[in-house]
Amino acid sequence: MEKNIVPHSYQISVQDRQKLNNQNSFLIWFTGLSGSGKSTIANAVEKELFNNDVKTYTLDGDNIRSGINSDLTFAPEDRTENIRRIAEIANLMIDAGLVTLAAFVSPYKKDRDNIRSIVKDVNFVEVYINTSVEECERRDVKGLYKKARAGEIKNMTGISAPYEAPENPDVEINTETETVDQAVKKIIDYIKPKLQLNYE
Repeated sequence: MEKNIVPHSYQISVQDRQKLNNQNSFLIWFTGLSGSGKSTIANAVEKELFNNDVKTYTLDGDNIRSGINSDLTFAPEDRTENIRRIAEIANLMIDAGLVTLAAFVSPYKKDRDNIRSIVKDVNFVEVYINTSVEECERRDVKGLYKKARAGEIKNMTGISAPYEAPENPDVEINTETETVDQAVKKIIDYIKPKLQLNYE
């Protein structure tokens, strides 16, 4: 099958789209436990970017799981496939010239490394939302921890499945000591230089 796939060369390039949008395109990947604040912070970052005329799109765990990845479970191999598909979608978004935000637990280091290789290192910003499992469980926004403790959910990250924290994230946010506004400023300050077009 693969030998019959021949990519078509289109006249409009990613550089053309970036020039039209007057911005670079790349992926901001938010990783952390369920309930850590990934989606809340990603949403606030996107709003700030949008208010400053930056073209964006956000990919979120629940939205993707209910659509394109509705056929996947939370078993380790399906988690890997979930992240692989999201990385490929993000890569298309980057090609479209958009700053793409993605908020996913993404518990395995190898899967996050694979994202980096798919979108290329230069296009990957890893944001670690560092919130302890105790705090996430206290918040339990979706009631998942309660269900996991009751044995109703298997493979719950932080309870019955591991979370491999990033060792050297580009940005680390501790939501137990930093506010959403502080988190947004920290992330925007980091990505500002990346937004600038570096070619004529």
